[in-house]
Formats: sequence, C-alpha cells, structure tokens
Amino acid sequence: MTNAGVFRQRAKRAIFVFVLLATPIAATAQDRPGPAAELAAGWVGFADDGIVSESQVGGAARWYLLRRVSVGPELVYIHGAHHSHLVVTGNVTWDVLAPTNRRPHRVTPFLVAGGGVFQTREHFFDGIYTSSEGAFTAGGGVRAFVGDRVTVGLEMRLGWEPHIRICGLLGLQLGR
Repeated sequence: MTNAGVFRQRAKRAIFVFVLLATPIAATAQDRPGPAAELAAGWVGFADDGIVSESQVGGAARWYLLRRVSVGPELVYIHGAHHSHLVVTGNVTWDVLAPTNRRPHRVTPFLVAGGGVFQTREHFFDGIYTSSEGAFTAGGGVRAFVGDRVTVGLEMRLGWEPHIRICGLLGLQLGR
C-alpha cells in the first residue's frame, strides 16, 4: 500500500472515531446548566504565630463544560490592618450531584480547586510595598436554590499563602 493509501485509511479511521466520540458529548452538552455568577463574603485565617483573622469579599463566574464540571475566574479582596491581598484564580468546580431531568438539584454539594496569583500590598512608614506569588486553593461547599435562579451557599477552602477561608455565597444562575 502506498503512503497516500495509508494516509487515507488512517484519516477515515480518525473521522469515524471522532464522530463516535462526539455523539455522546453533543448529547450531554444539552444537559449542561447555564453560566452562573457568585458573590462571596467571609473570614480568612492566615497561619502565623497563631491565626491572623481578616475579612474577604469576592466574586466568581462559572461556565459548565460538562453537566457537573464548570470553569471560571475568581477575584477575592482580603482586608488586613495595614495591608491587603488580591487573589485572582482560575477555578474548576465539580458538582457532586449531576442534574436530573435537565434541572440541578435543589441542594448541591461541590468541590473546587483553583490556581493563579496572590498579591500583597503592605503599608509602611516610607510607602507601599507590593509583592506577588503563585496561589492555589482547594476545598468544597454546598449551594442551594432559594428561588428559580438564586442560590445561597457556604464554602470552605485551604490555600497558599497558607490560609483557611470560610465564606457565604450568593449566586445567580444566568441561564438553563
């Protein structure tokens, strides 16, 4: 068999495999929940010579790639006495329960992990010092529908810079 014949045979096989694999993916894409946006507020505890308590506010967005897996950005602002932190991550969220009949469960536990940048701004006598480093967080929580598109929830994460954060969530399901 010539090289052209081998190429055509492999191309036909590749197209067949692609069509075979794409069919279930297209079917599950119809069952994906719509995008969501969430606001968060809560407590952050940093490891130091004990636990240093600070407050946080933030927001995130999620787009579902699969019925239970979503991705999206998150922005968190943490306020301290003479400093502040800004955390920007890209998150992957896995809903433990899959939607049934194209509708999410009333209460859904989830796991989340993210990576990005952790920026610190320190206020000193002679000015402001800013530093940045890599960041990651991992944890989980639960969210519940309190209306047709509105959710409330609770989330806990561990992260680097070494910290624990516990926050309440208020979300909006943007589509179905």
